[in-house]
Amino acid sequence: MQKDFLNPEGLPNWGETFSQVVVVQTGSMRTIYISGQVSVNADNKIVGHNDLGQQAETALENLRKALSATDATPDGVVRLGIYIKNYQREQAPVIGNALRRLFRSGKMPASTWLGVSSLALDDLLIEIEAIAVTASPQNIFQVAISSDVASG
Repeated sequence: MQKDFLNPEGLPNWGETFSQVVVVQTGSMRTIYISGQVSVNADNKIVGHNDLGQQAETALENLRKALSATDATPDGVVRLGIYIKNYQREQAPVIGNALRRLFRSGKMPASTWLGVSSLALDDLLIEIEAIAVTASPQNIFQVAISSDVASG
């Protein structure tokens, strides 16, 4: 089993505290663990003060960047943990709309939404962690070669 610890460019680098992404390779499969993504840009500045919709969009964009750094896509995500500061049911459509812009209808990841009293920084309203499962890059390459040989 191989483990890679990543802090991709374009995301806040809190490498002294935690890794943004950990990729675990076992045989032909990779499991990708993505730390909670928040509405903070690469310069560690909060985006969307007091705007849950904007913060959800930015956190999901950071999640997409983390996936991209591992050559994975949102289709590989199998689970989300979503933490919402002072959650109220009326906020569900705002979060749901942001999720539907990233994930395909009918292929939404399993998820747990939790209302919390605080997050790591006072002005953060939402944090989204993910687990993705994909084939290993070399396995994808071998499948492509096998398909080419079979069709050619």
